[in-house]
Amino acid sequence: MASTGSSEFDPQKIITYKFPESTYTYSERDVALYALGVGACSKDAVDDKELKFVYHPDGQQSIQVLPTFAALFSIGFSEAIAELPGLQYDPRLLLHGQQYIEIYKPLPSSGSIINRASIAGLHDKGKATVLEVEIRSYEKVSGDLLCMNRMAIFLRGAGGFSKSSNPYSYSKYPANQTAAPKIPKGQPFVVFEEYLQPPQALLYRLSGDYNPLHSDPMIAEVAGFSRPILHGLCTLGFAVRAIIKCICKGDPNMIKNISGRFLLHVYPGETLITEMWLEGLRVIYQVKVKERKRAVLSGFVDLHRLSSSL
Repeated sequence: MASTGSSEFDPQKIITYKFPESTYTYSERDVALYALGVGACSKDAVDDKELKFVYHPDGQQSIQVLPTFAALFSIGFSEAIAELPGLQYDPRLLLHGQQYIEIYKPLPSSGSIINRASIAGLHDKGKATVLEVEIRSYEKVSGDLLCMNRMAIFLRGAGGFSKSSNPYSYSKYPANQTAAPKIPKGQPFVVFEEYLQPPQALLYRLSGDYNPLHSDPMIAEVAGFSRPILHGLCTLGFAVRAIIKCICKGDPNMIKNISGRFLLHVYPGETLITEMWLEGLRVIYQVKVKERKRAVLSGFVDLHRLSSSL
């Protein structure tokens, strides 16, 4: 059990809690390794829409950064919630439910980032508590706000704290901003299929998420899986990369914000099918596993503009 002592659970103390500032420093090597971790150039090592994420003729300082690299800034904050006053939960029962990212400026190819986190939501679901943690990331040297991550974390077995008959629910944002869009019934605008290499999770974990669920067969078996599973944020990276490739014609700076809801696990060695529907400047997407015919991820990506060739 993770706990900060025997203090009684007080929702007000949770939602006003101030996380300590943290720093995240990365290099061009980290950016290239992340791109490979989410499948860049896996089909074609000289892909003209993807090579720029791992190599540039003017030097590594000129490579471009995939917008989902911003999700790495939130790694570690699921552990930080153990410091929340009065909150008791079993860390083995923690689930990552959703990730929302806003990009304010293109991410530099290397940098030092200051992260400031706060609680954006707290919901009593009876058998579980849902926490929404928001992380705003600033460039250390300039002080510029680069991006914002908001993640929803399910703490199974930690609900039932409401003092009244109405379950406690606090959100900093209107519900429609985080609601999952309905998947359109018509044919997708475009479909992208991609095979996941068997060591994909082992490669992605080098970007900083070392949870053994993604590498240790025994841990995966205890958790109820036949073998180690892929990181949810890796699946999100594959999906957004498919959107950049197919709809943004390779331009990552067209991405304004990203929302993903994790529906089901993915095994390395499976095939991802990303279906995309275009509604104005919004791409609604759904990712399915071809072999099991199951949806594993859905969400939307908002664009600044559309490619003229569309």
